[in-house]
Amino acid sequence: MRVRSPIPAAVCVAAAGAIAVAGRRRLRRVEVVGESMLPALRPGDWLLVLNRARVSEGDAVVALHPDDPGLLIVKRAAHRTAGGWWLESDNQRAPGRRDSWDFGAVPDDRVVGRVVARFRPPGRPAPR
Repeated sequence: MRVRSPIPAAVCVAAAGAIAVAGRRRLRRVEVVGESMLPALRPGDWLLVLNRARVSEGDAVVALHPDDPGLLIVKRAAHRTAGGWWLESDNQRAPGRRDSWDFGAVPDDRVVGRVVARFRPPGRPAPR
């Protein structure tokens, strides 16, 4: 799943609280593009990503694509390997899905940060 960054939108109250808690760490907003993280993350969702945050197994993370350093991807941190984080899509059947099954483990320095919040864009109804 690709993400767009940054999204030109006002930071909501919850994000402002997270910024205060984050202290020196920087937060970034990204938009989900694609279906590889369904059902947890939907196309058009906005994510708040804590840069350089500690990553644990099961976290959703944003990383630089190993084959295209200008492309950000959002994946699930499945486990650590000697080469870095093994990142997987939640939806392995998504069209165009690419993850560590295709490109191997992603080195730590290519993991941008951990997803700390998801926001539904204004005007989109809540899922049922």
